Amino acid sequence: MYLVARQGALNRFRDHTRVPRGQLDRHFDNYDKAITVLIPSYAEEPAIVRYTMWSAALQEFPSLNVVLLIDDNPNPTDPTTLERLNETRALADEIVDTLAEPAAHFRAGYEQWLADRPRSTTPEHAETVAGYYREAAEWLETMAEREAITDHVAEFFATQVLMNLASDLRLNLLALNAAVELGESPDAERISELYRRLVWIFTASAFTFERKRYASLSQEANKAMNLNSYISLMGGSYNIEHTAGGDILVEHDERNPEPAELTFPDTEYLLTLDADSQLLRDYCIRLVYLLEQPENENVAVTQTPYSSFRGAPTRIERIAGATTDLQHILHQGMTYYGATFWVGANAVIRKRALLDIAETQTVGGFVINTYIQDRTVIEDTESSVDLGTHGWTLVNYPERLSYSATPPDFGSLIVQRRRWANGGLIIMPKLLQQIRARRRTDDRMRMGERLLRVNYLMSIAWASFGLLFLLFYPYDSRLLSPLVFIAALPYFLAMGSDLRDCGHRFSDIFRIYGFNLVLLPVNLAGVFKSFQQALTSEKIPFARTPKVSDRTASPAWFVLMPVLIVAFSLLTLWRDATIGHWGNAAFAAFNAVLATWAIYSYIGVKNSVVDFVLGIENWLYVDAKPKPSAQNGDITVEGVAATPAVQWESILYHGDRRLNRDLRRTSDRRRRLTKTSK
Repeated sequence: MYLVARQGALNRFRDHTRVPRGQLDRHFDNYDKAITVLIPSYAEEPAIVRYTMWSAALQEFPSLNVVLLIDDNPNPTDPTTLERLNETRALADEIVDTLAEPAAHFRAGYEQWLADRPRSTTPEHAETVAGYYREAAEWLETMAEREAITDHVAEFFATQVLMNLASDLRLNLLALNAAVELGESPDAERISELYRRLVWIFTASAFTFERKRYASLSQEANKAMNLNSYISLMGGSYNIEHTAGGDILVEHDERNPEPAELTFPDTEYLLTLDADSQLLRDYCIRLVYLLEQPENENVAVTQTPYSSFRGAPTRIERIAGATTDLQHILHQGMTYYGATFWVGANAVIRKRALLDIAETQTVGGFVINTYIQDRTVIEDTESSVDLGTHGWTLVNYPERLSYSATPPDFGSLIVQRRRWANGGLIIMPKLLQQIRARRRTDDRMRMGERLLRVNYLMSIAWASFGLLFLLFYPYDSRLLSPLVFIAALPYFLAMGSDLRDCGHRFSDIFRIYGFNLVLLPVNLAGVFKSFQQALTSEKIPFARTPKVSDRTASPAWFVLMPVLIVAFSLLTLWRDATIGHWGNAAFAAFNAVLATWAIYSYIGVKNSVVDFVLGIENWLYVDAKPKPSAQNGDITVEGVAATPAVQWESILYHGDRRLNRDLRRTSDRRRRLTKTSK
C-alpha cells in the first residue's frame, strides 16, 4: 500500500501545475465571500498560538475572520494558569491593533487610486504602487527582525512566514521598478489588483471565543465539540442571559430595538487550524480557488497534509517529523485513488457540507449540534467517512503549504500516537456500510480506493500484532523464506528515497524502524482502547498532545516495554545462535541493536529510570479521598444528617423535572448513607 500510494503521489506531483498569481487575482476580483479561521486551543503556550494566529491573519484573502477558540477553564485559580490564559486572550487584540496602521495606510492608497483611476496608466502610476510594496516589505522585515528566535518554530515563523511574504512582495517591487525603468506600466486593472493584494494581506479581523463560559453549549472535553459549538452559532445573533446554572446564549429577537450582545458572522468557507500549526502566505487563496473550480463542486474538504518544522533540536522530534513528511506524500497518493482522509491539523471546508452531516441532540435541555463527530478521538477521520456517505469528496492539494509541530519528547509522543491508534477499528463498520451503499450506484468504490481506505483504518492494528508475533513467537527458521526479506526491499528503498527528497537522510529508514519498535506498546494500547470502546460504547476521553516547554513524563509501562523487547531479542539471539538458526539470530540481533539505539536516542536512559520510578510511586501511593461533607446537599456519615440546600434559582429556572430528578438522587443517597451509618 505504501508503494501504491507513492506511485499515485508521483503522478499527482508530475501533473500538478501551479496556478499563476495573476489568474488568482483575477478570480478574486470583486469577491464577496469570506472565510472563517477556527483555531481550537487548550492549555497552549501563548507564543505558539501567536505564531499560528499571525500566519492565519497574514493570509492573502479578501475577507478573513480569525477566531481563537479557547477551551481552558475560564476561571482558573492557579495564578500561573490565569496569567497564561490572559496572555492568550490578548493575542487577538494585539494582532488587530498591530495591523490597524498598515491596513489603513494601504486602504487609503487603494481608495486614492480608485478615485483618480485614469483610462491609461503611466510609469508614475507604477512607481507609486511600487512605493507601497516597498513599505509593505519593510514592515514585514522589521517585524521579523524584532522576533525573538528561541527555537526552530520561532525561526520558521520569522523566515518562512514573514520573510518569505516580504520576499514575494519584493519580487513584485522588482517587476514594477523594471517597468518604470523601461518607461512602461501595468494596465489599470492590474494595478488595481496589486493594490487590492496589499489590502488583503494587512486586513483581518481577529477575536476569541470561550464556549465554557456558556452552559447552553456543549461541555464535552474534546476538540471536535469546541469547533462544533462555534459553528452552530455562526450566522446568528445572541444575548447573554444569567441563570442559576450559568450564563446561556439566547437568540436575539429581531423585534428588539437594542443590538445583540454577540453576533457571529456566517461564511461560506471554514479553515480549521491546530494551535501549533503555521500556514504559508497563499494557503487560503489557492485552496479556495481549487474549491471554486467547476469540476470540484462536490469537494467538501481540501487541505495540504502538514509537514514538520525543520531544524528540530531533539532526535525524537526529527524522526517523528520524518514520518510526518512521509505521510504528506502518502496522502497525496490516496487522493489519486479517491481515498482521501481529512487530516485535522488544517483544512478548508465548505460549511454546507458540514450541514449535510450534522446531527442534533438535546443535552440538559439545550440543543447541541454536532458537525464533526466526537465519537472517536480521530474525529477528522470519521467525518471523512460521513462526508463520503453523503456524496462529498475530499482532495489534498499537492503543495507543502502548512507546517505543524511534532512532539519533542517521548511522553508527549505517547499521547499523540496512542490517540492516532485509537478509533480506526470503530470507524471501519461505517466504511463497510459506505462500500455496500455505493455498490447500488454508478459511483462504485474501486479496488484501489477500497484497499487504501481499509489500510489507513486498520494497518496500525494488524501491523502491531504482526510485529508482536515476529518479535516473540519462537518459529522455526525453516519456515522463514529469504523471499520475505527480498519482498520488503522495494518498500525500504522507496522510503529511503522519499526521506532524502524530504530533506532527511536515507539511513533514517533504520532509525524509523527502531522508532516503531519502541512505539509498539503505544500502538497496541490505542488498539485495545478501540476494543474497549467497541464493547462498552463509551467515549474515550480526548487526550490532547502536551505542548509545553518542559518534558512530559512517560507512563512506566511504556518505558518498561521497550526494555523488555531488547531483553527478549537478546534471549532469542542467544537461543537461536546456540541451535544454529542463524536467520532468526540475525533478525533478533537487528531488533536488539535498533531498539537499544531508539531507547538511548528517543527516550534517554536517565529519563527512562525517572519515569519508571515515578510510575511505580504513583501506583503505590493513592491520595486519600475526602470525607463527604454536608455542603451543597451532601449527607455526612458521622450520623449528622443535613437537609439538602434548596437551590431556589435552579427551581425557578429549570422547573420541576430537573428538581425531581435531583431530589430523587439526594434521597437515594441519604437512604444509603443512613443505612451505612446505622
